[in-house]
Order: sequence, then structure tokens, then C-alpha cells
Amino acid sequence: MAKLHIKKGDTVLVISGNSKGKEGKVLEVIRSKNRAIVEGLNLVTKHNKPSAQNPNGGIAKTEAPIHISNLMLVDPATGKPTRLGRKRNDEGKLQRYSKKTGQLIKNG
Repeated sequence: MAKLHIKKGDTVLVISGNSKGKEGKVLEVIRSKNRAIVEGLNLVTKHNKPSAQNPNGGIAKTEAPIHISNLMLVDPATGKPTRLGRKRNDEGKLQRYSKKTGQLIKNG
């Protein structure tokens, strides 16, 4: 499975689709489908049947997954979207860095 440029907790910008231009925090990454769920974006309406937990049922808005290719990481230092690079540190561990500023990006 390929490495993804986005991790849980990252702030991302949507670059394509209905939510284009909006920013949000990644709540979950679904690696098998190359998708991510972003807080408050790509909302879909879900009709809930009445149940023991929810006796009235009703209509709820929930976040649907967005394809990773439609998301771009926002640099925490500048607040602007950036491409991501990886380089090894002194201990030989891969670290993510902003291609725009060259600064390291902390994980999640």
C-alpha cells in the first residue's frame, strides 16, 4: 500500500469537488480506499430510522469521505497550502517537510 501525504490531525484544503476552497481537520484516514474524512466538509444527509437509542429517528448530516487526491496539506507555520516532501533525519527516520518553506511538519 502506498504512503499517503495526509495523516489524522492534519489541516487540509479541499482543491476539487463540492467543498472546494474549504479547510478542515482530518478526523480519519481510510488507507484501503485512499480517502479521508474531514471535519465539517463533504456533508451528506442520512435518514435514520427510529430505534431504541433514537426513538424519533430523523435526518442527520454526517461527513462523507473525500479522495486523498482532492486534499492538500496546509502548512502549520504559514497557514497556506503546500506540497509535502519526506527526508531522513539524523536517526534515519523519515520526517515530513513543507516543500514551500522547507520546515518540518509535526505528525498529527
